[in-house]
Amino acid sequence: MESSSELDRLLFFEQARKISEATYASNPLDADNLTRWAGALLELSQFQSVPDSQKMIQDAISKLEEALSINPKKHDALWCLGNAQTSFAFLTSKEDEARPYFEKAAQYFQQAVDEDPSNEIYLKSLEISAKAPELHQEIIKQGLGQQMLGAGPSSSTSTSSSAKCCLIYH
Repeated sequence: MESSSELDRLLFFEQARKISEATYASNPLDADNLTRWAGALLELSQFQSVPDSQKMIQDAISKLEEALSINPKKHDALWCLGNAQTSFAFLTSKEDEARPYFEKAAQYFQQAVDEDPSNEIYLKSLEISAKAPELHQEIIKQGLGQQMLGAGPSSSTSTSSSAKCCLIYH
């Protein structure tokens, strides 16, 4: 942990995760809660080892897919799902394994834009998602491998921003 603000973030998102988990127990059909829960998991994934981070991101993806099964047009869940897919791709050290995650991310960003075409964040995320595979390739090519991949940058903003936006929308 680098600073007390990182510890504060960790504690905040761990509390948000716990609240969402408890809310889910009493209301499993709350798409907003599932989106908040996924956002907290995305944020918490930054504090984990690469394998643990990947597991948390997969859990977040599952929560977001569940939210979309309840409300398929939920644009913030679509956008967060794009960020989760991108984050997972950046934690993948092989281009061919990362590519499907980048492709899914672009699809989710496009769906978010389709649902809320005036949202500048969604538009920028879609625009930048096209550059993510190239950035990933460059990271691997430069030999930064696990050092950089462990940081898990997102195509649109940081994972931190994606998680905060998933939480702020509610």
